[in-house]
Amino acid sequence: MKKGFEQIVSWQKARELNREIYQIPSENEFCRDFALRDQIRRASISVSSNIAEGYGRKTNKEFIYFLNVAKASCYEVKSQLYLALDIEYLDDKNFRRLYAICDEISMTIHGLVKHLEKKN
Repeated sequence: MKKGFEQIVSWQKARELNREIYQIPSENEFCRDFALRDQIRRASISVSSNIAEGYGRKTNKEFIYFLNVAKASCYEVKSQLYLALDIEYLDDKNFRRLYAICDEISMTIHGLVKHLEKKN
């Protein structure tokens, strides 16, 4: 049974996003575009890391702050996905799949923030 931050749906989906983002570069020219490849990886990692870090904080206020940082990083990934699509590192099918994961993460983070705000 999962305990701690591992039980958070947003973190679980962010973990999935990390895995998917790391698999993209091995497929095409993306692997040689070090700047974009590394930036999208860092942004993706930031999503899951900030959810976990926020969970470990002492107050809901701090948790909410880190959840918002994670959500912002998710939007950063979305922007980078558009660039990858525009320069044909991603096809439309993979773009839509990854974008949908980001949408799901954003929505679940939003719901968790609203839940935590009600508890304050």
